[in-house]
Amino acid sequence: MSGNVRLLSDTLAAAKQEGRSALIAYLPAGFPTVDGGIEAVKAALEGGADVVEVGLPHSDPVLDGPVIQTADDIALRGGVRIADVMRTVREAHAATGAPILVMTYWNPIDRYGVERFTAELAEAGGAGCILPDLPVQESALWREHAEKHGLATVFVVAPSSKDERLAEITAAGSGFVYAASLMGVTGTRESVSSQAEDLVRRTRATTGIPVCVGLGVSSPAQAAEVARFADGVIVGSAFVKRMLDAPDDAAGVEAVRALAGELAKGVRGQL
Repeated sequence: MSGNVRLLSDTLAAAKQEGRSALIAYLPAGFPTVDGGIEAVKAALEGGADVVEVGLPHSDPVLDGPVIQTADDIALRGGVRIADVMRTVREAHAATGAPILVMTYWNPIDRYGVERFTAELAEAGGAGCILPDLPVQESALWREHAEKHGLATVFVVAPSSKDERLAEITAAGSGFVYAASLMGVTGTRESVSSQAEDLVRRTRATTGIPVCVGLGVSSPAQAAEVARFADGVIVGSAFVKRMLDAPDDAAGVEAVRALAGELAKGVRGQL
């Protein structure tokens, strides 16, 4: 069974063909429950997201701020497992036909087994993985199995990344490059870092694959701002916060759908 790296590439290319950035939403699996998380992912896609990153909840998420940490904690206390992450990918992809990635730290994959993880993700219809803490120089085993199973390997670059390092990272990655707009953890910000545009420009100088910007984008206006210079706009904490603030799970799912619609207008310049 081959994964959906081609679907991811085609989806990003279609957005570019329309003269806009792609909207990429992030939601953790198992939050507020496994079933509720699946409904939230589907709602984000139905609302206007082009791609979804499904987070694999982790007890020590080094890249994630307090909002996503809170959601991860709820999911972990609810007993979420890797099997639930795969089910989330499978059901959301089957319902929408959209590309779904998993965002995870390396340790859970290493413990689960690289071959097993990649085979199951491909079988679920997944498009690939974002691996924020896997160094490129230690990624050969992962990339071998990901390529065998038709999965994208998305690496994260940061404003601190030197040009030589950017070239090394982008040469090893596939699908798209995740450009972190600032140094620090995820979370909503009042403004998007000015470093983001420079990082996209420097990253593009090393690769032809799309460069998508995340960390700190939370409003339609910010999405529109980033869409001016990035191939994709990644939004996570704002979706999770809407769910945390909702009075019940059903209202949380509808809040996700509504925010996806607002952000979709932002990336299309329809504000």
